[in-house]
Amino acid sequence: MARFELDWVKVSERAAGFVREQMSAARRNHAVIGLSGGIDSAVSAFIVARALGPERLTAFILPYRTSHSSSLADARLVAEKLGIAYEIIDISGMVDAYFERYPDADRLRRANMMARQRMAVLYDQSERLDALVIGTGNRTEALLGYTTLWGDMACAFNPVGDLYKTQIRALARYLDVPPPIIEKAPTADLWAGQTDENELGFTYEVADLILEGLVDRGLTGEQLVAEGFDEEVVRRVAGMVSNSEFKRRMPPVPPLRDVTQQA
Repeated sequence: MARFELDWVKVSERAAGFVREQMSAARRNHAVIGLSGGIDSAVSAFIVARALGPERLTAFILPYRTSHSSSLADARLVAEKLGIAYEIIDISGMVDAYFERYPDADRLRRANMMARQRMAVLYDQSERLDALVIGTGNRTEALLGYTTLWGDMACAFNPVGDLYKTQIRALARYLDVPPPIIEKAPTADLWAGQTDENELGFTYEVADLILEGLVDRGLTGEQLVAEGFDEEVVRRVAGMVSNSEFKRRMPPVPPLRDVTQQA
């Protein structure tokens, strides 16, 4: 995957500069971030701590009762390595109180509620601390729509959102993110045993190559199949990109102010 290799020194410097520019433009001195124990939020935290200094970043670890214990441990590992303040807030009671009214809700509804509840907490904490909420999503998940609107997608700005998942992993190595976080299977930890790649049905490495072909190089699905990619996987990836386009746009509004009364 040579074409995914970048100058990670310059990438990290540009991302850090972007953080400082966004904070300055908003006239804010502090940032908050949700640490999941995963690689994306870890890399984002490392970038922001470099950009602002650890004293100007506060992390929130927001487990649900089914969250794996390793997620909490890895999130704390990142916070402690960076020397940033952090707080653990269990969201179980908040989410469960709502679903007492809807006990038959499926796990997707519950997962989406968890993601949105976490963001509600982060935005409340940003108000308390006069801070901005840092985004942590990557380009792969955004293009696939493997995100929750007004959940993990919500943020003031996202310092790593232009990088594919495989690039996030390479940047993590450069930044010296703890190896257990880099090496573990990517998961949103929304239910027991859940992993991203099992749920998607393909690996991030394959997805990134297909997305780079479809989006960055403008190739057709047929051309990618001719390059050797599995036709069904190409079709599935292309379908996910198309079906999630609405997630990557501001909510549309109709033009109404040009409607005048008839004479």
